[in-house]
Amino acid sequence: MYRLFLTLRYLRKRRIAIFAVISVWLCVAMEVIVISVMGGFLDTLKERSRGLLSDIVVDNASLVGFPLYQEFIDHLNREIPDLVAAATPVIYNYGIVRVGSESFTKPVRMVGIRLDEYKRVNDFGNSLFYDKYYPGTTTFNPQLQPFASYSDNEIPKLPPDMEAAFERWRSANPNAPELEKWERRAGYRFPGPGAYESIHDRPPGYYGEEEDFAPGVIAGVNILYHRDRSGEIVREVWRGHQLVLTVMPLTHGGNLSAEGATMSVVRLADDSRTRVYEIDSMCVYIDFNRLQEWLAMAPAELEYGGFTHARASQVLVSLVDGVDLKTARERVELEWQQFLLGWEGPLTGEDIDQLSVVMVETWEERQVQFIAAVEKEKILVTLLFGVISLVAVVLIGCIFWMIVYQKTRDIGVIKSVGASSGGVAMVFVGFGVAVGVLGAILGTTTGTVFVWYINDIQDFLVSIHPQLRVWSPDVYTFDRIPNVVKVPEVAWISVVAVAASILGALIPATIAGRVWPVAALRYE
Repeated sequence: MYRLFLTLRYLRKRRIAIFAVISVWLCVAMEVIVISVMGGFLDTLKERSRGLLSDIVVDNASLVGFPLYQEFIDHLNREIPDLVAAATPVIYNYGIVRVGSESFTKPVRMVGIRLDEYKRVNDFGNSLFYDKYYPGTTTFNPQLQPFASYSDNEIPKLPPDMEAAFERWRSANPNAPELEKWERRAGYRFPGPGAYESIHDRPPGYYGEEEDFAPGVIAGVNILYHRDRSGEIVREVWRGHQLVLTVMPLTHGGNLSAEGATMSVVRLADDSRTRVYEIDSMCVYIDFNRLQEWLAMAPAELEYGGFTHARASQVLVSLVDGVDLKTARERVELEWQQFLLGWEGPLTGEDIDQLSVVMVETWEERQVQFIAAVEKEKILVTLLFGVISLVAVVLIGCIFWMIVYQKTRDIGVIKSVGASSGGVAMVFVGFGVAVGVLGAILGTTTGTVFVWYINDIQDFLVSIHPQLRVWSPDVYTFDRIPNVVKVPEVAWISVVAVAASILGALIPATIAGRVWPVAALRYE
């Protein structure tokens, strides 16, 4: 009983113990904030990586691609429908994009996709801007540029099909915040006076001749636009604006085609914001069949008769919910091997070379180097702040040493009336536990609240002075600082904090337990 009494008395009366509690408090709060932000960054990265690929990726890591992709997709759908939810081919290559007649040019990564299938195997559909507010209007079909106009009450209006699409979105999202008229029409072009006295006299619609129709493409948001300091997209290239793509087709053997680079006029159908900068600043999405023709990856007639096989760069496979990822990868890899062994059609030497290096990977294996690097950074930063937190252990040890030194007479009296050495030592160990528990509670509470409101805190600092912004959305991949606190991680930090407090109290507690009553009273 005396142990609890003395522990609580020292905690209340010895004000120097407050500094020990504060040191644990700040160290725990610091660790919670660091591990939550870094962990949130890593989790968001994994989520985005999975959303951009699919569960399984079949690839031969070559711009030339590989044949028999559609036959393999049909094989998967036929043989393992219990595992495969959807599969689609993809083409990757590189080229140059130019904005209409302007001199702005930029190297891009061209991605050939079947839009409807591609949206089923990953989260690409959620990244589209116009298709969100105007569902069903994003297409790779040849199109003209839509022009907006004004109604009599100065509200911008779009062509009837666009207006109908917007109303469908509004009906499906009745609780969505009301959009300002300029925000709602962001990225649409308003016609100049031209042959009309005012743009009010020109109704919304599509203006142009038959030769003005051009295939639609989807561009990464950072290719054509920029973000301001608040993270808002500044759209200065209108929907339907003409772009010029320069592509470099490769032969079946991997050489540059004799035709050389070719240029094609396209129109901006939508922009994609995956929130992964490397993707949004490089990728232009094009209709799969059209890009296949431009890159000479479609079937071509051979001089000695017959046709080459069409080629794709990847096959993306989405799995049925609940299927184990590793088990599914092994099964898909087995099906690929059986598919090749059972193929009886003609194959050229180039076909065999391209098929022989095809790999089957999960999305995690595909991004393992990048994800592993971020995981190591998280561990490194956590360890660095953990080393800094050792100051709390030293500080607790010093404070308890001073308390033991000052309370030598009390220790002698307690031991002279029958207290054991272990009992006296446990008084100070209990003191350390109390300091650790109190500091851990305060630290986890402070750190958790800080993480929850970390973006609001940054916004407040920015309101004071723009230079106080730490996480700038025009630089970082993510618009907002990750603010998710994981209970298991916080629990471990609290346990370590209490253990560190006990560790800091052990040496002074041991010294207190070894005090001889006679020596202590004689000293006093």
